[in-house]
Amino acid sequence: MSRDQKTVHFVSLGCPKNRVDSEVMLGVARTSGFEHVDDAAEADVIVVNTCGFIGDAKKESIDTIFEMAQLKESGRCKKLVVSGCLSQRHPKELAEEMPEVDHFLGSSDMLKLGQVLGGKAERMLVGTPADWLVGAQDPRTLSTPRGSAYVKIAEGCNRTCSFCVIPDLRGVQRSRRVTDVVAEVMRLVDSGVKEINLVSQDTIAYGRDLPAGERVDLPTLVRAVAEVPGVVWVRLFYLYPETLTEPLIELLAGHPRVVPYVDMPLQHAADAMLRRMRRGHGGARMRKIVTDLRARVPNLTFRSAFIVGHPGETDAEFQELYDFVKWAELDRVGVFRYSDEESSRSFTFENKVPARVAASRHRRLMTLQRKIAHKKSQEMIGRELTVLVDGPSDEHEYVMMGRHPGQAPDIDGQVYLSGGEALPGEMRRVRISQAADYDLVGELLDEDAPALPPAAKRVRLQVLQTDGRTAPTRLA
Repeated sequence: MSRDQKTVHFVSLGCPKNRVDSEVMLGVARTSGFEHVDDAAEADVIVVNTCGFIGDAKKESIDTIFEMAQLKESGRCKKLVVSGCLSQRHPKELAEEMPEVDHFLGSSDMLKLGQVLGGKAERMLVGTPADWLVGAQDPRTLSTPRGSAYVKIAEGCNRTCSFCVIPDLRGVQRSRRVTDVVAEVMRLVDSGVKEINLVSQDTIAYGRDLPAGERVDLPTLVRAVAEVPGVVWVRLFYLYPETLTEPLIELLAGHPRVVPYVDMPLQHAADAMLRRMRRGHGGARMRKIVTDLRARVPNLTFRSAFIVGHPGETDAEFQELYDFVKWAELDRVGVFRYSDEESSRSFTFENKVPARVAASRHRRLMTLQRKIAHKKSQEMIGRELTVLVDGPSDEHEYVMMGRHPGQAPDIDGQVYLSGGEALPGEMRRVRISQAADYDLVGELLDEDAPALPPAAKRVRLQVLQTDGRTAPTRLA
């Protein structure tokens, strides 16, 4: 890299929605004449896109900021930029306590990075959460593996869950028009994307906030995206646990390009606990949703998330949750310890659960789910599946990996490819031969083998071990 070439490095923390924001900023940087570098020490500008949702995320963000700040002394860095939810939530405190940071952007200020890179920007550029909604016209450079992309269909949230501060960080719900989403998807397909992952804060509520004459529902959007020529998989994330409409179930059950994958954070199973959480439903409805979807959607992959240690959670209520997870045998489960956030409703609740008790409940639930995940992975052995090839594995550059329809990018496990050749972006048929708790090994079926140059060699994967965790994303 020439010393005359302006360079930028990104660290994106948090959820896939944050990743989309980071990709927009990466697009802004490239249109401003900056080249992205993988090594932060070689960057003139470093951008840390933060998460500020819960305590652990805030700590990770702060630690990363200080780590990157050291490169202003030991590296090439001349500007350190902090963006995202943490700076949206605590702009004044961060500005006072982090003199090393040159500029702060909030959760809706992605396009303002152009002002920073142009050298004519104030230090504090944090606006209101509702200032911006990503659109098809915004510059964006993908950081996901070739063949896959996240598409944000709405921003903000109108729910009032007791533990959640997302409305403070992201504002009220703002849905994109169907035509705008489809325009972005068409552009992504033209660049080689085959898998579209639709995300927002409250995906099931998509379109409800649009003007009366323009109001559409989620099934209408999903169908429009799935019908874009070149789209192979459409996947839905963050469905609130309310009654699913018949058209949406029909799409999940029968549309050839809508993946039978449901990501629905249920949060708890005890009626009293769900009332405290202001979730608007009880355990009976959740059991009905799981039962109905399993009965209606063939080959369903059901992913959920739960919170333990919320104020007021009793031993009996935790046991209800434990029994529900054991009964449901969900394919993917994330468990979070309650974080006492000062701007949340639950911050004022009494009967706080001691941290050691919450930690114990977290361990018990994760131990249970790991056994369920292991059982489900073992049941995959011998099955033939379609896999989207992502690229070389993190473990070895000569071992390729991909994902089957029940594995979402960055969140679920991988299929490590063995016994043949494959290229990123291909859709390949494999036969599963090995299984760990989260990851699989699949033997490539020879009839799908492409013509590759002699140098494109791969080796058989011998060892498979993972804890299912993901690291902060360094954008490429």
